[in-house]
Formats: sequence, structure tokens, C-alpha cells
Amino acid sequence: MESLYRKYRPQTFEQVVGQAHVVSTLERAVCEGRTSHAYLFCGPRGTGKTTMARILAKALMCEQGEGHLPDGTCEECRLIAAGEHPDVYELDAASRTGVDNVREEIINRVDYAPVRGRYKVYIIDEVHMLTPAAFNALLKTLEEPPAHVVFIMCTTDPQKILATILSRVQRFDFHSIAPDEMRAHLVDVCEKEGFTFDGEALDIVVRHARGGMRDALSALEQLSVFGAGDVSAEAARDLLGEASGSALSGVSLALANRDVPALFSEVAELVNNGGDLLQFTRELASRVRDAYVVSVAGAKPGVVNASDEALAELADEAAAYGSSDRLARVLTVLGDAASEMRTAVNQRLVLEIALTRCARPEGDLTLEALAERIERLERGGVAVAPAVGASTPAVAPVVASSPAPRPAPAPAPAAAAPKPFTPPPLPRRKPAATSAAKPAAV
Repeated sequence: MESLYRKYRPQTFEQVVGQAHVVSTLERAVCEGRTSHAYLFCGPRGTGKTTMARILAKALMCEQGEGHLPDGTCEECRLIAAGEHPDVYELDAASRTGVDNVREEIINRVDYAPVRGRYKVYIIDEVHMLTPAAFNALLKTLEEPPAHVVFIMCTTDPQKILATILSRVQRFDFHSIAPDEMRAHLVDVCEKEGFTFDGEALDIVVRHARGGMRDALSALEQLSVFGAGDVSAEAARDLLGEASGSALSGVSLALANRDVPALFSEVAELVNNGGDLLQFTRELASRVRDAYVVSVAGAKPGVVNASDEALAELADEAAAYGSSDRLARVLTVLGDAASEMRTAVNQRLVLEIALTRCARPEGDLTLEALAERIERLERGGVAVAPAVGASTPAVAPVVASSPAPRPAPAPAPAAAAPKPFTPPPLPRRKPAATSAAKPAAV
């Protein structure tokens, strides 16, 4: 039995879901005869890079001739779709990374004429796995290939590709597929396969796929097998580890109200039910993110992809947090926890510490936590000093068991103002003695 993601792989430009910017550019290049000798398709997994490379190869090889878009019905297109065309070489750079592989499979064969088509097309998957020596060996061939050779390189990590390679290719960045487009395609697949489905289940599949159509179709196939043709929301939550919206809302409100016991109880229930803690952390971060957007931009339709009832719940959660700055700090802590949980031995402990940091900033020695504590104090955490001239509040009576207070010392008498200092009068000098007289002794 053929998998759904292989069965429903697009065979023409019109069948590609999303990536309209790539499709329109390549269609125009094919129709005007302005195709390049080297392309680089980069983007997340499952977004159609290798599929687009095969469709472009069909456009170059189609029996209708150059300047026509392929319809997938001719012999050349069928051979390319089956992976049996002698002039279309699909290489896996992850398993052939060395310079010897590049020299043997590309450089030494590139000058030979095509066997049956007009071009020789090299599709290199995961091209970033090639070694620097292999890239350097490919440079000259990639810059000045024979007229009948086209290179199409695919990668999920373009940062690892040498700049000398990037300057010799036309680069196309594939984006994550939009949720609406992915959901519409899943509905179409369910109708063609005869599946009964729940709309909430498809929403869960779309969120779980994170923009990758291959992951979405694989999850849909798994749910259809589990439910014997019925795709239900309950099965989607159980198999994909998705938490319900009410559970996420409850945890978010517990965070807003700083209810640590309730948070630990939710984590314990999740662990006892065999839930995925990392997936739960990501979903909780997504929920808090929606509340943050509502807090900043308001509960308006279109701000968050949610119904009016869900928008009202998000508005209540945002008000419970008090400020958007606190929501931003919670998002930061949850994001750090999700990154740490990928390699942590005890994911539960990481999640519990993160939730405690979010609920009790006084135990977190970070600038964000200090800012939240200051904000709490400014919003009424300390008493305000009475204004000048206001009556002094009465002093509470002293409890009998407490020791008697010491009597205050009597105030010292006011000292008299000091008199101004008057220097004593100088003694009058005697008249000078005559020369016969003896000088006076000093």
C-alpha cells in the first residue's frame, strides 16, 4: 500500500500547495525559455523542495517541447515521477559527502550527452552535507556546466553552504505551508479517500505538522488507520499528544493567578496519563502567545486565528496576567524550558521549575523577574506614605505581654545664642627710651 504523502505528491505546478512565489517564478521562466543552469531550493522539511525539483525536471524534459508547462501524462514525465528516467539523477548528499563521490558521479559524467531527453538534470538532496573539498571540486562545473546540464540542489540548512556556491545559483526559499492551505488539502484528501473526519481533528493535525505537508499527511494516515477510516479529535489528542483547549486554558489561568499547587497537579495528571511533556510545553507557549497578542493588539477578529468565544477566553486570560510584559516573560521562560527539555534527562523537573519561575518571580534571579516584582509593588504591593499635613494615624495599643517601651530621653534645653567674639584690647606702647637709658628687658 502506498503512503498518502507519496500518493498525493504533486505532479504538476498546479497541484503544489502553497509556495506560490516559487511556482509563479518557475512557470514564467519555463514559458519564456529563461531557465537557469543551477537552482537552490531551501526551506523547512516537508515543504515541497524535492517535489518542485522533479516538476522542474519534467518541464525541461516534457515531450511538448520547451516553453510548455508539463501535465504529467507523457512518457518522460511518468519516468521522472517513478524515478526511472536515465537523464535525471537524484543524489543523496548525506550519504555521498566526499570529493571522490562528487568527482565520480558528477564531474566525470557531466560532459556526456543525454540518453533520451534534451537535458541532464542533477537533483542533489541535503546538499549542505557535502564537505568543503567536495564543494570546491564542484565549483568549476557548477559555474560553467555544459549547455545540456541543469543542477537543482535542495537543503534544509543553507547557512552551511559556501558563499562561492550561493553566488552561482538561483536561490528559492520555501516557506512553511499556511494552516488554511494545509487544512483545505487535508479535507480534499479525506474526501478522496472516503475518510470521515472531525474538523477539530484536522486542526490538531495542522498544528502538529508545523507547516510541513509530509508530516500532516503521515499523521492523517496514522489517525485513519487507528480509527478504521474515522479521523476523530479524541484519537488525534491521544496519538499526537495534543492537549485540549480547556486544559491549556486552565493551566494558563493557573499561571496568571500564581496557583503553584494547581500547576503541579496538572503536570502530575499529564505524566500519569502518559502525555508528551515537550509537546505540552510547546502548546502552552502557543496559548500564552495568543494571550500576549490579544493583550497587545486587542481581542479583534483576525488578530488570532480563533473563534469569537476563544477570543473572549484569551482576553480574560490576558487580563488575569495583568500586563503584556509579564506575558512576555512567561513566553521567554517556556521557550527556554522547551529548548532544555529536548536533551534533559528529567523533563518533568524542567517543566515544574519553569512553571514555578513563572508563578513566583521572587525566586528567580533575573532582570525580567525583578522587573515583574517591581511592577507588583507599584501596583499596590506596598502602603503609600501619607501626604504632608495629613493627620497621623493612631498608634495601636501595646500588648500586655510585650516589654514596656523605654521612656524617651528628655529634650536638652535650648542653648543660648553664642555672643560675638570680641578681641581683647592691645596694650599701649611706651615711648621709646633715650640713647643713654638701658634697653628694657623683654
